[in-house]
Amino acid sequence: MTSPHTAQLIDGNALSKQLRADVATRAAALRARGVMPGLAVILVGENPASQVYVRNKVKACEDSGLHSVLEKHAASLSEADLLQRIEALNRDPSIHGILVQLPLPAHIDAHKVIEAISPDKDVDGFHVASAGALMVGQPGFWPCTPFGCMKMLESIHYDLKGKHAVVIGRSNIVGKPMALMLLQQNATVTICHSATPDLKAMTLQADVIVAAVGKRNVLTADMVKPGAVVIDVGMNRNDEDKLCGDVDFEGVRQVAGWITPVPGGVGPMTITMLLVNTLQAAERAASNSGR
Repeated sequence: MTSPHTAQLIDGNALSKQLRADVATRAAALRARGVMPGLAVILVGENPASQVYVRNKVKACEDSGLHSVLEKHAASLSEADLLQRIEALNRDPSIHGILVQLPLPAHIDAHKVIEAISPDKDVDGFHVASAGALMVGQPGFWPCTPFGCMKMLESIHYDLKGKHAVVIGRSNIVGKPMALMLLQQNATVTICHSATPDLKAMTLQADVIVAAVGKRNVLTADMVKPGAVVIDVGMNRNDEDKLCGDVDFEGVRQVAGWITPVPGGVGPMTITMLLVNTLQAAERAASNSGR
């Protein structure tokens, strides 16, 4: 009889602390050269979840020695006025990163808004230029959530070379960039989605599984190869209204080798990578201006 096995946790809170301490050190070095790293966050409308996210982002900036500007606009703000605000921030040398909190009200074209942000300030990594840079392996800004997932794999010294990684979900924000980042590290990558006929057949082959579909219990214990690394990007609520991910955590942790919890896993890493991207934008701007 083998002893009961429980996966090791990849603690996003602990890793975030470490990375944010590094951000604070680098931010202080920039301030000493007369550059205050700055992030502008634009919130349109009264979406309560967005308000929480934005508050957390602003607080994280301040805690790490970055300057942040929060712009709140009524849901009635016109698309033209929003584009005008972005244009002004693009020209503002004290702002190194611009983030427009999604979702936007229905009358505003989110794609148009994201494309209006200067690629040099696209710290969310959503601009087509950022996506293209990731695709061809050029320096640019990586989307914060998959970037955070890569840092988590790095933190456990996991060598992806030759490993089979399965990404569940194909969004432009997580699934697709995640697959490209894994590919860059020489993993063999399979992307699964709603039209994949036999998800379990795919995930059982995987050394690494990234679940990013926003649906509870998409991954259960019988779908996981013993010892696999499971990264849960999902943010859902269970029947008791508690935060949970896409993975059946209690079941899967009995099979997996490593697993990320929800909450306290990928969530804090997303905001941390936003700080890293903003800092990087400020460092690039400083070196371009010769400071």
